[in-house]
Amino acid sequence: MKRLLDLIFSAAGLLLLVPLLAVISLWVRFDSPGPSLYRQRRVGRNGAEFEIHKFRTMRHMSGGASVTVDGDPRITRSGRLLRRTKLDELPQLWDVLRGRMSLVGPRPEVPQYVAMWPEADRELVLSVRPGITDPAALELRDESSLLA
Repeated sequence: MKRLLDLIFSAAGLLLLVPLLAVISLWVRFDSPGPSLYRQRRVGRNGAEFEIHKFRTMRHMSGGASVTVDGDPRITRSGRLLRRTKLDELPQLWDVLRGRMSLVGPRPEVPQYVAMWPEADRELVLSVRPGITDPAALELRDESSLLA
């Protein structure tokens, strides 16, 4: 039932948001050189790796630390607003539609951090599809400010 709801809401969301997605994509491209989408390997259900999609919020090929905080010079002007409003996460509706993610579930993490989790936690977290949002994501909505 959850997968059916994911399919319905992600398909409807993508269809309804096409104009907004197009505007954001163009804004990101005009704001700084590089592609509008950012892809990164993440760990999903049962430990399977997949590519997550987000709007690019940092300068293309900028390197540096894997964790960003408020005021990071690599973050673009458009990226600041996209991160603050979480609009950078909208392309993940495509990942939900493809079955790699769910609308609600634990946020997917990069393989290097998953490898550091205790085995019992890893089994539990990876037993379900990762989600676009979860209670921790809502509570830590302003994570970059907290990290700074």
